[in-house]
Amino acid sequence: MTIDIPQITLNDGHRFAEVGFGTYRLTGDDGIAAIASAIETGYRVVDTAVNYGNEAEVGEAVRSSGVGRDEVIVTSKIPGRHHGYDEAIASTRDSLATLGLDRLDLHLIHWPNPSVDRYVDTFRGMLRLQDDGLIRSVGVSNFTEAMLDRLIEETGAIPAVNQVEMHPYFPQTALRAFHETHGIRTESWSPLARRTELLSETTITEVAAAHGVTPTQIVVRWHVQNGSTPIPKSAHADRQRENADVFGFTLTDDEVARISALERGRLWDGDPNTHEEM
Repeated sequence: MTIDIPQITLNDGHRFAEVGFGTYRLTGDDGIAAIASAIETGYRVVDTAVNYGNEAEVGEAVRSSGVGRDEVIVTSKIPGRHHGYDEAIASTRDSLATLGLDRLDLHLIHWPNPSVDRYVDTFRGMLRLQDDGLIRSVGVSNFTEAMLDRLIEETGAIPAVNQVEMHPYFPQTALRAFHETHGIRTESWSPLARRTELLSETTITEVAAAHGVTPTQIVVRWHVQNGSTPIPKSAHADRQRENADVFGFTLTDDEVARISALERGRLWDGDPNTHEEM
């Protein structure tokens, strides 16, 4: 049975899902099988990147899933070494060739890399590709409010999505408020705070017991109710289903606040003002 994951409308009129699927480190034949399984389960946002080294697997999984191409929202990301107007255009065309697809449904700048200071030109190149029909939605990843303000001021375009580190240990309250004001969709990487004790926190386990669901489902639901699209990753069909099956219950405002009170800050030294990836 396919899980029906609700969809929202981005600021450019294109659709997006309330829960997506991350593909980091899903490679080779096993990766293709895992990604295709997720699509068959009901995921419609599939997230990859040049730096993940698995765009070919994502494209093959989309084709082999049995789900129509127009139903799947494929996302990729431009790496730091491809910043610049012409470089972004060339990078995107390479991504499409690797994916074996004729368009990207959402394309992001992976990291702003402020010391390089070419993210505005990169965004302009992506907007050109959007005009040419090779990209549907244009967005960013790991951008701060100041960086978003600069993009909007210098290009006149508002990103559709900003994908950032977000989980109960780092709720991104101020950034999410900025996004809401500007109609930008928040998307959460590492939504379950991997390699931490989050899922065994007393607050999480108590709320899970109260609703008769798993701690994982509580955290995914917390993202949904905070207006963010989480992109959990799993190679296992049962966990893929668990991660997506969060629309049969609702957290109370008090429960959302209790979970958000677990805040402790960034976990992986990913401050966009200083952390850079090429």
